[in-house]
Amino acid sequence: MGYVMNAMLIKMKKLLLLSISTLLFFSCNKNNQDTCFSNSNAQSIVHDGINREYILYVPTTYANSSPRPLMLNFHGFGGSASDYIQDADMRSNAESDTFLLVYPQGSCLSGSSHWNACPYGGDNKSSADDFGFVEALINEISSQYNIDSERIYAVGYSNGGMMAYGLANYKSDLIAAVGSVSGTMLDCIGNTSHPMPVIHLHGTSDGVIPYNGSSDYNSSQNVLDHWINFNNANTSATINSDNTGGMNIEHYTYSQGDSSVNVEHYKYIGGDHVWFNSTYQGQNTSQLIWNFMSQYDINGLR
Repeated sequence: MGYVMNAMLIKMKKLLLLSISTLLFFSCNKNNQDTCFSNSNAQSIVHDGINREYILYVPTTYANSSPRPLMLNFHGFGGSASDYIQDADMRSNAESDTFLLVYPQGSCLSGSSHWNACPYGGDNKSSADDFGFVEALINEISSQYNIDSERIYAVGYSNGGMMAYGLANYKSDLIAAVGSVSGTMLDCIGNTSHPMPVIHLHGTSDGVIPYNGSSDYNSSQNVLDHWINFNNANTSATINSDNTGGMNIEHYTYSQGDSSVNVEHYKYIGGDHVWFNSTYQGQNTSQLIWNFMSQYDINGLR
């Protein structure tokens, strides 16, 4: 009898341990699916039933008495806003030129953060409404700060660069100019409502999004040609180069587009899939982007 009771107790303990292990497995698995990033000092809004985070930087030079520009900067696939702000740091530019700077956080997909640069279906990665999130985010920030609605800019790295181009295609009523670093534009093309200034930075040795394109991605020149043609800019570029900042960089300017907008390209010879650290004529990546975009508002050259 005692032997039977002991056997039953051992079996019950095994079942209990199995149940606990199973519960822990599914709990951890759910956590990994729902939380694929970690941000410090983030704010959040709820959009489309999802809690969406962002990091907002307000310069000490900001005063509510006059409207100021807003720059959105999107991380790459699998990234977090907290890490990205360290790599693609535009805070010193925000201080010196008094604009608000926001690093939005992409939502999770199979354990990685991402951006949907196309409407639902087609080339997008999930059903997350990222265009709607960005619009809601702009509205939220504009309700708290004096934002110049004609000077809202968008730039991004890699998948974030795709997102910036997506906004140029589908939210151009909100965005004055866009930029991409080591990114590309997907095949979904929207009804851009005004001439769009574009700055595109890309390395020729990019092994993730190849400079010359692939079966998955458009080449840098294809992307540039789209915006050159859209803006009716000069198809022959003015070309300059500089090799004093750690890398040979070629600068192409396609000028005299409608509303006096330009399309500009920085070609990093031998450059990899990165937010570039090399400088061009003494300007780092953040300075090149801001100096280009700040010339424009939603109506063209200021």
